[in-house]
Amino acid sequence: MIVKALAALSAALRIAATLLLAGLAGWLASAAGSPLPWMLGPLFAVAAASLAGARPRVLPGGRALGQWAIGCALGLHFSPAVVALLAQQALPIALLALLSVAIGVVGALLLLRWTDATPATAFFAALPGGASEMVVLAEHRGGAVERVAAAQALRVVVVVLVVPFALLHWTGNGVDLPPPARPAGTPALFAALVAASLGALALLHRLRIANAWLLGPLAGVGLLAALGAPLPALPAWLVDGGQLLLGSALGSRFGPSFFRAAPRFLGVAALAIGLALLLSAAGALLLARGVALPAPALLLAAAPGGIAEMSVTAAVMHWSVPLVIAAHLARLVLLTACGAAIYRLFLALPVVRAIGERRRRD
Repeated sequence: MIVKALAALSAALRIAATLLLAGLAGWLASAAGSPLPWMLGPLFAVAAASLAGARPRVLPGGRALGQWAIGCALGLHFSPAVVALLAQQALPIALLALLSVAIGVVGALLLLRWTDATPATAFFAALPGGASEMVVLAEHRGGAVERVAAAQALRVVVVVLVVPFALLHWTGNGVDLPPPARPAGTPALFAALVAASLGALALLHRLRIANAWLLGPLAGVGLLAALGAPLPALPAWLVDGGQLLLGSALGSRFGPSFFRAAPRFLGVAALAIGLALLLSAAGALLLARGVALPAPALLLAAAPGGIAEMSVTAAVMHWSVPLVIAAHLARLVLLTACGAAIYRLFLALPVVRAIGERRRRD
């Protein structure tokens, strides 16, 4: 009993120390004018502590709680006018989703050619979909789950570290599609918001949909907001706290053993991620020449990052949050629902067959 109590106390102290480190890093990043300070500051700090062998411990369930707060905040960006505008932008959103498939195939070919990864491992490690969804699809087709999970985690972190700084340097903050004005919060309004978010969350959990902690609140709050319900704005500390928890969770993945597990595979994966960033940026800039949408918003919509991280970036930098959310949701649905079918087409590519034949001869 005493041993268990001491272990619980030790765990609680490590969690408190990690939260304190993350909070201090977020405050310093905010004071320094960093983009996404309450996400990037904790991410850097917790990752550095983890790589140094300090073994930081994040709050159990903290990532889910952070996703809930971010999902609620993102849902508030919708309104009847915004939904009507998004309907007019269906073609660019669909084109961005198809672009993500092409980018994923290019990255998969790099992994397949320059590493010993199987086609399933290479394909689902490179596909810029939801990390958990890609891991499940890879597992069903005999892929190396650990490698896919590592590559997907690396993708999300690299993109969230590169894109905000790049946008801040080249474009600065925007004023496109600001969130609708919200009334002052009252207990009844906050209760309605929480009930909507938790109701949609429970439904998605029951349907076994991944990312329910983000997509549930986003769907529940977004639906009410799109119907014109007078939902209140969330307190800034809640949104910043959600980013802190999410950044800490991302940073905790990078311990000393992360890069030692499969260094060549992760090295090529990093190269594929860099190429994906360049290709997505080129595609977004090309699309911006043909549609009446701001290039920075399209860059965020096309970026091969996670839906939470890119949507938060759009919210903080004031670049077409609903468009970015819609584009990443379309990509997520396409790659999750059609991932198996796209994988079969990938296997039929002549270059994939040629690599398989060469491996069999060797």
